[in-house]
Amino acid sequence: MGSGNNENGHDINEIIDEIFLAGPVRIIISKPADKEAEFRKVTITAKKSGYQIEKLTQKQAFHENVLFAQADILKKRCAEWLTGEYAQLNAWSEGQEFAVMVSKKGRVSMTRKRTKDFRPEKITAEHNRKKEYIFNEGDYIEPMVDMGILTKEGKIVRSMYDKFKQINRFAEIIDDVIKDKNYKHLNIVDFGCGKSYLTFIVYYYFTEVKKLDITMTGLDLKADVIEKYNAAAKKYGYDRLKFEVGDINGYKSDTPVNMVITLHACDTATDYALFNAINWDADMIFSVPCCQHELNKQMESEKYSILTKYGLVRERTAALMTDAIRGSLLEYCGYKTQLMEFVDFAHTPKNILIRAEKTGVRRSESLEEVERLIDEFKFEPTLYRLLCEDGRI
Repeated sequence: MGSGNNENGHDINEIIDEIFLAGPVRIIISKPADKEAEFRKVTITAKKSGYQIEKLTQKQAFHENVLFAQADILKKRCAEWLTGEYAQLNAWSEGQEFAVMVSKKGRVSMTRKRTKDFRPEKITAEHNRKKEYIFNEGDYIEPMVDMGILTKEGKIVRSMYDKFKQINRFAEIIDDVIKDKNYKHLNIVDFGCGKSYLTFIVYYYFTEVKKLDITMTGLDLKADVIEKYNAAAKKYGYDRLKFEVGDINGYKSDTPVNMVITLHACDTATDYALFNAINWDADMIFSVPCCQHELNKQMESEKYSILTKYGLVRERTAALMTDAIRGSLLEYCGYKTQLMEFVDFAHTPKNILIRAEKTGVRRSESLEEVERLIDEFKFEPTLYRLLCEDGRI
């Protein structure tokens, strides 16, 4: 146990020296003395070559890096933060935890304790709430600037913070699938790219973040939209991204397709997109379905009439069954499939994303589940019909 006190704060320097001698993995400076302070918390994390400083406002995070060789500068800044701006410092090193408190009168106290099972990733939930994003403030991402999400300086526009998080979430969903793979090249098709700002972000993610060689095609029925987005791709220098006018039903690709993205392909258009992806043996599928009307019109059941007699319940049940059937058919066709909650960019109630990864392992029980549901509710799902016509069922 150790303590120090001096109303002028001189003991702060000795305390900071002691903490840095212990080799801190993480330092968190919190409890601003002024409620109107710009930053509510400062986090310092040890990286490979130095420390990363993150200063967090209510909605933004600012980052900078300090080399290990510049530790004296960082120590001085820590001391300055604790002599007026903040009242608390917590630090963790291998086997030790430090807590420093500064009273309103400037009195300094410190406690330290031994920690047996030290794991940096489990440093208390209270101090480990900051989300690690794929895209971060300070990154200059030109499409996000044009979308009004980032300023030209790379700062997040406050009113667009939710959309910034949503875009990051979509990138994370993709990253979870590819991060352990050794892809060198990917051919990606984006069906129904009316939300093509996301097409640009996905292209940026693969080329700038993952450093992969990719070709990407966005497909939409509106010629004026396609012309606009091809011009934008040229402006950004995205020379392996192109947009084409075309229908999902019957679209042909001249090259093998590794990934299919389909956002808001309305009603059965999603089924045609999934069918194409299956036919191409696409490695990955990411689909946010929309407007699942088909089964709602067909739905009949004497045994489960409670699900069909109320319009709202019928609509929602049919929509959920539609996506459950799609997921199960993908499993039968050799895909590891997840139906995930995903808050839509347009804030609509449609919040299911189908993520499927080709494994080649076919689940016959998944087809049996689909056929039992079809028999009970008199369904004729488009994806099931297409797979039957193609001889896959």
